[in-house]
Amino acid sequence: MILSFFFGFIAVLAGTFLVIGYIISAPSHSGDKTDHYDGKKFINPGNIQAKGLKEVFQWMLQRKQGPWKEKSDSPYGEKPSSTVTEGVKITFVNHSTFLIQLEGMNILTDPVWSERTSPFPFVGPKRMKPTGIRLDDLPQIDYIILSHNHYDHLDIQTLKSLYRIHRPKIITPLGVKAYLDSHQIVSATDLDWWQEISVSDSLVIQSVPAQHFSGRGIFDRDSTLWCGYVIRNHRGNIYFAGDTGYNEHTFKEIGARCAPVSIALIPIGAYKPVWFMSPIHCSPAEAVKIHFDVKSAQSIATHFGTFALADDGEDEPISDLALAMKQAQLHSDKFLALKEGEGRLF
Repeated sequence: MILSFFFGFIAVLAGTFLVIGYIISAPSHSGDKTDHYDGKKFINPGNIQAKGLKEVFQWMLQRKQGPWKEKSDSPYGEKPSSTVTEGVKITFVNHSTFLIQLEGMNILTDPVWSERTSPFPFVGPKRMKPTGIRLDDLPQIDYIILSHNHYDHLDIQTLKSLYRIHRPKIITPLGVKAYLDSHQIVSATDLDWWQEISVSDSLVIQSVPAQHFSGRGIFDRDSTLWCGYVIRNHRGNIYFAGDTGYNEHTFKEIGARCAPVSIALIPIGAYKPVWFMSPIHCSPAEAVKIHFDVKSAQSIATHFGTFALADDGEDEPISDLALAMKQAQLHSDKFLALKEGEGRLF
């Protein structure tokens, strides 16, 4: 009787898990096969794959996470100006969210203002610092670029708020538009790698390859694309790497095809343990390699300091970045780690 009840409970639990996993899974892309799409799943350059479920459990059982401290009282940065017409202003909001202002255009990258990066408001990676800019303090947003559909990059509640207030146009990797459409956010345009869209007479946004994966549930793994972006303009191109592992060939190709890169936004966090994270997240040392591969004049760190997603501690990405720059003989001013709310004019 007890054994029967136990197996019944396990069956109900498994069934509930599958149902929830199905409900939160995003729509899948459907299209012709390419060198990075086999008709069902997208493929990384060189067919590099993220670790599977077995390795996930191995990591969870062996986790040794570095220290983090919640800072709920961190001050907000200054309210951004409505437009920037001279130069380029880059403001770090948090994690991979930046406000890019140039030529009178305001562009947001991977906007996240929610308290957790999770399908559920009560569990999942929790915000350890407030956003550097209040959502209500944003200027009119013209464009949003989304690198992929993971919860720490595609925050649907934030996107709903931004869409209601600003009605921005949104640029997404292949397949992600359908998910936004299902939430009545109907201003998205899907791009494949190397496709581009003109956003003004002098600005073009181009999708470029990244080494990562996608999925919001358990039935949509790699069924939509992931990417970085290059904002082409006459002052020098701005490269937003999104979320990516290190792939020398990919980044050197981006550097060659998208020259000159004046500013590169490159991730430095969520890289430990290396055996598990390296296919999908570059380390600070690899971020410095990306800086050189794309021949960036100025790089800025992303993907750190907000959510404890891996085993690196809160301060490790910045300290490891400083060490990597020293070893590479790269001046500290050439690869900045901004504070939340800090903006720089270039």
